[in-house]
Parts: sequence; structure tokens; C-alpha cells
Amino acid sequence: MRKLVPLLSLFLFVAGLVMAQRRFGGGRGYGGGWGEGGWIGDDVRTAREVPSHSTGTPEWKNPKGFEKDVFTFVRVRRGRSNYGRGASWQTDTPDSDLNFSYRLQQMTAMKVDPDGRFIRLTDKDLSDYPFIYMVEPGSLYLTDEEVVALRTYLLNGGFLMLDDFWGEQEWANMAAVMKQVFPDRAFTELPLSHPLYHCVFEIKAKGQVPNVRLGESSEFDGVTWERSDAREVHHRVISDDKGRIMVIATHNTDNGDGWEREGENDYYFRNFSEKIAYPLGINIIFYSMTH
Repeated sequence: MRKLVPLLSLFLFVAGLVMAQRRFGGGRGYGGGWGEGGWIGDDVRTAREVPSHSTGTPEWKNPKGFEKDVFTFVRVRRGRSNYGRGASWQTDTPDSDLNFSYRLQQMTAMKVDPDGRFIRLTDKDLSDYPFIYMVEPGSLYLTDEEVVALRTYLLNGGFLMLDDFWGEQEWANMAAVMKQVFPDRAFTELPLSHPLYHCVFEIKAKGQVPNVRLGESSEFDGVTWERSDAREVHHRVISDDKGRIMVIATHNTDNGDGWEREGENDYYFRNFSEKIAYPLGINIIFYSMTH
């Protein structure tokens, strides 16, 4: 792990975050899936059980007796559609989940689960977790049961982050599926004046995080987008009737690679992991847990 230099002095209202996690509890998930690291079977319930395919993952322990007084990074398991690349729910795991969890604990006063969780939307313990993460939702497909489960979860106070999808086709597919979840709600662009961008790190631009190979070459050619219709980064949200953000979609950017691949290239780490992916992820967690 590289040494992460804070962009700003950080603090978090730990009591509020812990209470938010306690309100949701701390259950477990299950289900299988196929991705870049091979098959993750139904018996694998945490990111810690999956071998690293980057530069290794950090390990840490929390005090005994306080296992539930932690934030848990939860990745959603889901089936694969026939759309586009058919991307897997497990892209970038375990390194992204565990690196981000470590940085969240390192950079803030929060205690964070050192294992993470994998969970299905239909798992009975979904409501035990206030934050869930879906990767590559450009290929998103949900069953009728999953649509109902996600709607219930979000309306009851849950928060969903959608990350790492590129171009207009992938956006259209994801938006159509989310329209099944909320037929009467639409995504809106989140302005940089929103408190989410100013709660921990001061974020002044919607930076683009490329995959690590593009990031390496961007030092020389400046290209950070994966396709021609994906040059502009969007952070769009769906809110409830009271204005609480339930869903944030980070489009035309790959924060997961920024977390996963931080140790592979110094230029990539300094310009994308440290400056964009980690500050945004930490702000999203802080905001979601305190609102």
C-alpha cells in the first residue's frame, strides 16, 4: 500500500456513522458469479476470501466485542444480462473493496470491516447494511423480485452507488432498469455546489478515473476516456420525496479501478487514486451515512 497524503485535514462524526450502521445491523450475503478473477462461488461471502489479482490487499483488525460498530463495504451480487459486454458484478474485487475499506479507516476516525461483504438484493439481510455498491451497471439486469427488493431497500433508507460504466448505450441500459425500480423518479445531475462535494474533501471538479492501462498512457497522450462518447463525467442521483439521495451513478469513470489498482503505477496512484477516486468515495460514504 502506498502512503496516501490527505488533500485536506479530515474528520468524521463517528458517533453518527456508527449509529447509522447499527440501525441497519450487520448481516451476510451469498450467491455466485463469474468475472475477471474466475468463479466466486455461493459459499464465498466476503472479499477477504477472494485472492488478490493486483498488488495484494492490506489487513487490519478491530477491537474484539465491537464487530458491529463498523462500516461495511457491501458489493451486490447479480446475474448477467446479454447486453453489451455482459460485465460481471465482481469486477475489481477483492482489491477495490479492501483497499477502499482500508483507506476509509486510515483517512478517517471510522472503524471499518476488514472483510467486506457480498450480498444479493434478495438476501434477507440486505436491510442490515446502509450502503451497497454495484459495478459495471451498463449491463445491469434485475429480476422482478430484485426490483422490488431494491425499491424497498432504498425507500427504507438504503443507499446505492453505481460505478464504472461508459458511453450512452450503457447509461441507457442502466437507466431503463432503474426506471423499473422507480417508474416515477428520474436521475438528475448533482451540482458541484451540493454538500456531498464539501463534507470531507473539497471536491471542485468531476474528475475522470480511467482503467489503469489508460491511466498509465494518459501521462503521455492525455486520453482518460474509454470510448468517444464517454469524455464527460457525470454524477447523477435519484432522491426520495424529502430530497435524500438514494442512488448515485458515477458515469464515464472507474472509481473501482482507482481503488483496486492503486499500487501498480505511481502516476496512476497520484493522479487518479489519490486525487479523484478516494476523495469521492470517502465523501459519498460520509454523506450517505449522515443523511
